[in-house]
Amino acid sequence: MSAVTVQVVLDEELLREADRAARAAQVNLSELVRAALREHLRRLKVLEQEALDRCGYERDPDRAGDVARWERAAAWPDD
Repeated sequence: MSAVTVQVVLDEELLREADRAARAAQVNLSELVRAALREHLRRLKVLEQEALDRCGYERDPDRAGDVARWERAAAWPDD
């Protein structure tokens, strides 16, 4: 995979915070930004999947106690 250089404009306070975080993580600023972007994109995918799941459950809610059967199977037995 080839690398591409991009220019990003940051305000001074954000740059100072990012520099501190990079030093604390013992990485350079580019690696910190790459890691942060990867994590942000991962979270966006999770949010997108959650939204799709929510829409699916709203369209086709629990039928005939499907969820209740699983909850009973997963419950701890009474002592």
